Amino acid sequence: MKIQIDIPTQQLTLEDSNGHVLKQYAVSSAKNGVGERNGSFCTPRGRHIVRAKIGAGQPIGTVFVRRRPTGEIWNSALHEKFPGRDWILTRILWLSGREPGFNRLGRVDTMRRFIYIHGAHDLAEMGHPGSIGCIRMRNIDIVDLFDRVPCYTTVEIIG
Repeated sequence: MKIQIDIPTQQLTLEDSNGHVLKQYAVSSAKNGVGERNGSFCTPRGRHIVRAKIGAGQPIGTVFVRRRPTGEIWNSALHEKFPGRDWILTRILWLSGREPGFNRLGRVDTMRRFIYIHGAHDLAEMGHPGSIGCIRMRNIDIVDLFDRVPCYTTVEIIG
């Protein structure tokens, strides 16, 4: 399995081990564009792996804070109550960079930056940048992807 995220097209492609496309999903990357530096609020490029899978079995819309379910389920009333919240929902695929000095270790470490592929609220627009660094997906899509990929799946972010 391999995941490829194309920043210009805002598409995530899942391929099998032979390079055949299994599924494509619309995503939303960082509104600040691409970049690897800590604090940039950009999406890091290059080779990564899925280092951890978080949220198996949680209901769709489960709200996570610091990778822990809060007990809340996202809805529009909750969204209005916390308008500035960075909504991380449903499932988390936590990424780790594989290229020392580019997206791993020091001030460019993807994992230490808490960069995820995760579910997003219903008001988040897919196909256009809008996150603060992570890759957002529709909740139904992150559940599908989560169930298909094991830990250590290769993730290539291009753009």
